[in-house]
Amino acid sequence: MLKRLALLAAGAFIVVACGGVGSPGGGTSAGCTVGVSWNNYQEERWAKWDEPAIKAAIAAGGGKYISNDAKSSAETQASNVDNLISQGAKVLIILAQDGTAIKPSVAKAIQNGVAAIAYDRLIEDPKALYITFDNVLIGKLEAQAVFKAKPTGNYVIIKGNKADANADFLRSGYDQVIGDAVKSGAIKIVGETYTDNWDPSKAQTEMEQFLTANSNRVDAVLSENDGMAGGVVAALTAQGLAGKVPVSGQDGDKAALNRVALGTQTVDVWKDARQLGKSAGEAAIQLCGTTDASKAKGTAKFHTPGGNDLNSILLQPNPITKDNLKDVVDAGWVTKTDLCQGVAAGKVTVCG
Repeated sequence: MLKRLALLAAGAFIVVACGGVGSPGGGTSAGCTVGVSWNNYQEERWAKWDEPAIKAAIAAGGGKYISNDAKSSAETQASNVDNLISQGAKVLIILAQDGTAIKPSVAKAIQNGVAAIAYDRLIEDPKALYITFDNVLIGKLEAQAVFKAKPTGNYVIIKGNKADANADFLRSGYDQVIGDAVKSGAIKIVGETYTDNWDPSKAQTEMEQFLTANSNRVDAVLSENDGMAGGVVAALTAQGLAGKVPVSGQDGDKAALNRVALGTQTVDVWKDARQLGKSAGEAAIQLCGTTDASKAKGTAKFHTPGGNDLNSILLQPNPITKDNLKDVVDAGWVTKTDLCQGVAAGKVTVCG
């Protein structure tokens, strides 16, 4: 499937000019320093897919990449943003731990001539550039696959971090699919919760509690990302329900794709993070020397829940089920060996 930084930032921002040739956005790119603030670098996809793509795009544009890791702390991320600017960052790419808490830091950066890109998670600043996959659509795709497998019965919904707007975007996508069935009573939501930091272990605990509360009578689980889906499947496995209860996820994590092949996860909405990273890196180079987000190529207006109209770049996701697992192998996203680990011969076409 789908896995959502900081309080008032103190201290002066040091604005360092970028010299060099003109960029497509009207600023300057050669030698431009781009600072990336990761909310939690420990999550698999950031190091494996997003960061290499960002680095390559920045290098191709003649820029310099610097970064730091907030380790899931909104307060740390605020100081990290200051630190990146003090190192000469002229453009910031921010993966927000808390999209509301980081707003003062972003506003101050932009006021001081430093462009800001909200990466994969919304930051409600009308002057920021928002780059992500279409998260409402991701939620819709997750729900469509689970609803197809189980159109009636007791549903559990495991949402991501409450401070991450993506959790609610995904949930709204769910409602587009299951809303009528919930209203008619065909589907009963017997458990729903946000999950701090999209944490798999917390998702497992939540799922265990919902199973206990409902005497294991759970027919389907809408989990908003792959990490949490892993926790959900672990809880189901302990009760002998894995593979019997459809489960959703997103991100294209190796373990999750293997679960799809095994039959314990129904759908993994694949967001090719290489595309997202490339788009962000290219946009950063285009915005070096300007805080006008519209100068990035390919933007469209995105109306936010907070009533802002942000310049945005929304990429399209791809739902992966047992029927099209070949797509991720052909794209070089996962090896056949990793995808098919433990899968019985003949169970999935791509595994042989």
